[in-house]
Amino acid sequence: MSDWTRDEMMTVAASRLLWNGCVCFVGIGLPSAACNLARLTHAPDIVLVYESGTLGTRPEVLPLSIGDGELADTAACVVPLPEIFSYFLQAGRVDVGFLGAAQLDRHGNLNSTVIGPYDAPGTRLPGAGGATEIAAHARQTFVMLKATPRSLVAKLDFQTSAGFLDGHGARARTTMQGGGPRAVITDFGMLTPEPGSDELQLSALFPGVNADEARAAVGWPLKVAGTVEAMEPPTAPELETLRALHARTHEAHRRPVRIPA
Repeated sequence: MSDWTRDEMMTVAASRLLWNGCVCFVGIGLPSAACNLARLTHAPDIVLVYESGTLGTRPEVLPLSIGDGELADTAACVVPLPEIFSYFLQAGRVDVGFLGAAQLDRHGNLNSTVIGPYDAPGTRLPGAGGATEIAAHARQTFVMLKATPRSLVAKLDFQTSAGFLDGHGARARTTMQGGGPRAVITDFGMLTPEPGSDELQLSALFPGVNADEARAAVGWPLKVAGTVEAMEPPTAPELETLRALHARTHEAHRRPVRIPA
């Protein structure tokens, strides 16, 4: 019996992809937890950028949204939103775009807009925010999402953000300057693009998970890389740091907000 959960393993595995000093454009939710775990462990000089215009932010608790005051309070500086996109993202200064999504297909394209037909959806999702631009311009993107055949799908209900489009070099034939999705971190392991086809394939598994379980969680016939890495479980310091971060966050979000009359 492991002393960690799949969610914890997922966050730790994602955090390990980041390196000290990298400039990372962070999405809210799972990506934010992974990036801040990296900052609090092996990458203290990581530069976290949030869409609201906060640069070099070092939050003590995980933000509820990009507008959370915690981000501005702990940022090195705050700049207008257009500058984040024009002078940092589109100028090629972002090493990693870290995204989440509701759906992802075999070539790493993302849907965060609707489930069902666009004109009459069963569910209308929060939308793209800056994800479309991040996916197009960041030097590489990492994606985090929990795996089910409803989230890892053969065909998106709507394409919000581009991965490798139809694969086989299709992205390289566009004007997008970013390198596309280099890793998809799920709650069973990791998918990475197959050279040549750009199709996502199973390249790493969490401890105690096998390829059959991974295939069952994916809505297309999942390819398996020639060598599948057996990922190391979370270390005690990683778990302690992550759990302390979540505990601080839960405590902060329970406190009432006092608004002056």
